[in-house]
Amino acid sequence: MEIRRLEVFCKVVDLKSFTKAAEASYLSQPTVSEHIRILEETFEGKLLERHGRTVRPTAVGKVLYDYARRIIQLKDDTFQAIESFKGEVSGHLIIGSGNIPGTYMLPGIIASFKSRYPAVKLTLKISDSTDILAKLMENQLELAILGADFPDNRLELKQVFADEFVMMVPPDHKWAKKKSISLKDAITEPLILRERGAGSRLTLAKKLESLGLDFKTLNIVAELGSVEAIKQGIKAGIGVSIMSSLVCRDEACQKKLVCIPFEEGGFKRPIFLAKRKHHVLSPVADEFYRHLQAEMEKLQNTKG
Repeated sequence: MEIRRLEVFCKVVDLKSFTKAAEASYLSQPTVSEHIRILEETFEGKLLERHGRTVRPTAVGKVLYDYARRIIQLKDDTFQAIESFKGEVSGHLIIGSGNIPGTYMLPGIIASFKSRYPAVKLTLKISDSTDILAKLMENQLELAILGADFPDNRLELKQVFADEFVMMVPPDHKWAKKKSISLKDAITEPLILRERGAGSRLTLAKKLESLGLDFKTLNIVAELGSVEAIKQGIKAGIGVSIMSSLVCRDEACQKKLVCIPFEEGGFKRPIFLAKRKHHVLSPVADEFYRHLQAEMEKLQNTKG
């Protein structure tokens, strides 16, 4: 059984499509179909089934997918370990992140890592924290940076940053000149929030619960799928928002948005570096793990 066939099979499962898997693997669709046919003959069972335009693994396919991912990872780890033994760090590392750390923190950290290890190919997938967690547990990612604390005993979480939340309002808002504001007052305003599953939304719900407040009572006027959309919504007068101070740094400097700190000792959320518990990191992932911790510590000290 060739590892290449397992890679193609996993690509079909990940992308839920023969056509997309063919494009991503630089193969023709008939070639992809032939790889799957040979695997099905090898394991004497159907591995994939169609649901409309979507392709999903059968029960047998799910078992093969889990083991195939491990085999592929072991192959990659072997090559990386040999390169590391030769004094070179190389390989392909796939990590995931929530929107705020992925957009406002990680690009600089990835740049400094690449300058040190130019042979490494690094892929960053950005989505809401819930989706990133699912991809991590499905072995599609080796590391993840999450903006929420998930109580999952399959995870190993390490806090690497404390992100401060502020209230974001337009310059002509009635509170724009305030030096600080109570969270209890802030939540009476028309709010624009991220969609369900976003780390910032989960953090806000948990903070309100700690203050004895009900998230369901918020006056949510819009739920938008990105931080940039929320900023544009504030500028357009749809409402205000409660978000990371990292988000509005440029707009605050240009006086397009105003960021108001919270009273009650501030409002901070931890940013976590996550990996699967008991998973032995590949050499390149282990190097990035240590690099990210060091860079996050520098960023925290600069911010503080």
